[in-house]
Amino acid sequence: MAGHGVKPSPLNLKDLKHFDKNILRKTETIVTNPDGTRVVEGKDAQGIPYRRPSDSSLHGFVVDTDEDLQVAEVRPGLIMGSQDVAHDLDTLKQYGVTHILNVASGVENMFPDQFKYQTQEFRDLPEFPIVKGFQQAIDFIDEGRKSNGCVLVHCNAGISRSASIVMAYLIKNEGMTVNEAFSLLRSKRPTTCPNPGFMIQLHNYHESLHPKTS
Repeated sequence: MAGHGVKPSPLNLKDLKHFDKNILRKTETIVTNPDGTRVVEGKDAQGIPYRRPSDSSLHGFVVDTDEDLQVAEVRPGLIMGSQDVAHDLDTLKQYGVTHILNVASGVENMFPDQFKYQTQEFRDLPEFPIVKGFQQAIDFIDEGRKSNGCVLVHCNAGISRSASIVMAYLIKNEGMTVNEAFSLLRSKRPTTCPNPGFMIQLHNYHESLHPKTS
């Protein structure tokens, strides 16, 4: 008769003991970090957990479609902001910019005939060795400021990479601690938030400049 199907028998304890876990479909979870990067988490065939960068975050920066022309005036001759600032000629002229330090991913230097550029393409991933670019960036900032110019340091969103570079500058040239440099930038640009890996590198950088004596 219609409507009368055969009910599946429930699994008993004996069935569960002999259940083959290998027939289960492997699943993965995509986790989005606060800085916009993504990682994939799962378990391999042996049940060992793993983590790897997601293909959807290989750009290594936060995707943001809203224009952000907020400028953080860190020191005379040193400002920080997003890629939008670097592409807005009126804003650049307003702040008297002469040098532009581009540490973004895939962002063109728009005005090569009007400003001096240094480009270091960093990715906003905790494992990226941003410390390797500190000295070159610091030298460029010094060059611009000592020539009575103004240096804009920018990445894509003006949150993590550019902040890390400016913090390294303050740590090296003004003897600040990581916390002091971070607090200063947060007061100038509240969205400042270097990713955790960059913060660790900044702490190590500070320690390398101020080794503890026994």
